[in-house]
Amino acid sequence: MRALVRHARRAGILVLALGYALLAHYTNIRGTETLGTLVALAPLIFLSVSMAWHAERRGVALTLLGAGFAALGVGWDHVTRLYSTIYWIEHAGTELLLCLGFARTLGPGREPMVTGFARMMHGELSPELAAYTRSVTRAWVWFFGAMATLSTALFLAAPLVVWSAFANFFTAPLIALMFVVEYIVRRRLHPRMRHAHIMDGVKAFWKTQAR
Repeated sequence: MRALVRHARRAGILVLALGYALLAHYTNIRGTETLGTLVALAPLIFLSVSMAWHAERRGVALTLLGAGFAALGVGWDHVTRLYSTIYWIEHAGTELLLCLGFARTLGPGREPMVTGFARMMHGELSPELAAYTRSVTRAWVWFFGAMATLSTALFLAAPLVVWSAFANFFTAPLIALMFVVEYIVRRRLHPRMRHAHIMDGVKAFWKTQAR
């Protein structure tokens, strides 16, 4: 029963994510300003409300959030004209934050992020495997940096429909492809190690991002 509930929850999340992507793309290609603004702001509003509700000083946080909503209402007409820019800031900003998140773990005295993933699943790592996971962390830095750069370049230079298709329909498959390529490379370079399933790496990745 628990497995069924878990699978149903995952399917629901997948349906919601796909529905959001389709709706976001529709508002971009149709130029639906009001709906586009609401859809673009929905993740930010959800995140803001969640953070305010769980804040140590909930009353202060909710008051500031209310003031922010009031300011949004005052400038609503101007905001609706920039809804596509909000989409771009969310997409490129997320990729950039992930890039910086991986990059900061490569600094002196820090454990590379992928090394941490591997240690969570395999325990103590050999020097060879530790070096490999550092290289994979560096590869993710380049990947997310390239995604943020490409998102920005397409938004500024290409038709909006092209950028929207990239942001809404190609981002997740490209991340999945990155996991698959890393898995294939790892099996070839380290054939004797116990290889975790690709989904184990995905789960470890999202668990760390959710902290």
